[in-house]
Amino acid sequence: MEFFKYLCNPALSIIFLFFIGSVGYCVYKYQKINNQMVNLLNYLKKFKKSDLSFRFKEFDDGLSSNPYISNIWTEFRNTLVFDENVVLSNEKEDVVFENASQVVSGIQTTVDSAYFFNEEVLITSKLNYKFVQVTPTLLTGMGPLFTFMHIAFAFAHVDFTTNEATMLTIANLISNMQIAALCSVFAVGESLIFLMLERLLYNYKCKHPLAEIQDCFYKLFDSVTSEKFLIELLKTTKIQNNSLTNAMKTMPGNFQEALDKSLAAVMVPYLDNILFNLDRIKENSAKNYTQHAIDSVDDLFQG
Repeated sequence: MEFFKYLCNPALSIIFLFFIGSVGYCVYKYQKINNQMVNLLNYLKKFKKSDLSFRFKEFDDGLSSNPYISNIWTEFRNTLVFDENVVLSNEKEDVVFENASQVVSGIQTTVDSAYFFNEEVLITSKLNYKFVQVTPTLLTGMGPLFTFMHIAFAFAHVDFTTNEATMLTIANLISNMQIAALCSVFAVGESLIFLMLERLLYNYKCKHPLAEIQDCFYKLFDSVTSEKFLIELLKTTKIQNNSLTNAMKTMPGNFQEALDKSLAAVMVPYLDNILFNLDRIKENSAKNYTQHAIDSVDDLFQG
């Protein structure tokens, strides 16, 4: 009952209500952030590094549609390097797929994922964290403020003109000094309680899920350095080398094939024409020879 009696004092009521409001704000915000982070964590756990390349569109759509993380995910997605495959052919001229780099496999990021998915982005930016940080200071500052206000109020009504007034003044002075001392005690005590509660809630509701989220991103995406710039150069070089090798290997065969086609297209009709004419000449010669022989025999018998 004494506690509620003291709470009727305006100064103590202000300090207590400010304490309750600050604790309620932290509980509400930290629980809301915790729900968002738990949902994100459950979604990340659905994917594995081995199948992320095939399910990346599903993964991207899910994070892009999540308002809690969509903005920072868009920035992080621009740092990703996808596995580069080039189409080559082996010695038997069979088509094969080869990684552009033996170091890069799957999906990598050129920037550490903790740079994007950190405490500031996923937690402190989702609430008025500066207010939470200064709340203990405000509570502590209210103590001396209301303490000196009560002391000033007590001395402002000092009256020693009569014995009755003196006794009443002393009683009021003691009562106000008691309230003034309680203002400091309440303010400092509630400041310490708020500081402990806030740290416990922050670590349990926010820090632990954050660490698990960062661990999931580390498992899904390997970090690479400047390989993003080199990957295209390496890919182009491999394609050019493969094309040059294939061209050198196929050049003799292509040359012979082209020569055969040219001879077949030009020389064969020409030779066929010559052979045809030779056959005609041969036939004509045979006919002339036969006719000449017949004429010779006729002349012989007639003579």
